[in-house]
Amino acid sequence: MTHTDDHTDPPAAGEIDWDVEAAGFDDEPDHGLRDLEVRAAWAARLRSWLPEQPADVLDLGCGTGSLSLLAAEQGHRVTAVDASRAMADRARAKLAGRAAAVLWGDASAPPVGERSFDVVLVRHVLWTLPAPDRVLRHWRELLRPRGRFVLVEGVWGTLDPVGIPADRLTTLLAPLSADIRVERLSGDPLLWGRAVRDERYAVVADMGDLKD
Repeated sequence: MTHTDDHTDPPAAGEIDWDVEAAGFDDEPDHGLRDLEVRAAWAARLRSWLPEQPADVLDLGCGTGSLSLLAAEQGHRVTAVDASRAMADRARAKLAGRAAAVLWGDASAPPVGERSFDVVLVRHVLWTLPAPDRVLRHWRELLRPRGRFVLVEGVWGTLDPVGIPADRLTTLLAPLSADIRVERLSGDPLLWGRAVRDERYAVVADMGDLKD
């Protein structure tokens, strides 16, 4: 849901008032995707991560809904969830007229009832949640038998870095998926609107036939 420049040390997730942050959230190039090149870079990555056929995508910690909008534009049916009412309101406006629903709720326990999904999409959120192993297990329960995780995460800051390293995330996913792919994103400045030096990556994990 957020990141910061790699030269600075970000506040802890619990210190951020996301309702306050919502007003300027889209000012970050990779949040608002207002720059056409940045938007195209994220659209291309998302197209490679999501199924080719229209799918039911659950975007958790959706922020203002920029990735949800890209997914909807690519033909997917999107359910977006954010714990900030202000973020959810902005996402709802952004997705108006699309095959999408925006819900207010906790990403770790999204208010989707008995529904299941083909993809759980999460960007810069898992690191903010306590007990990520438990959260991942719950998210897996929301996936259909051959569902997929698309998790975009990283580590930000220098003196007191925050985030979740790729090797830790793949370790947490190992009991849940036998098919895990890590895609390094730090070297693509178009995604961020500038060059970055910190760790940024995506993990695509297919559930396949792995047994609990």
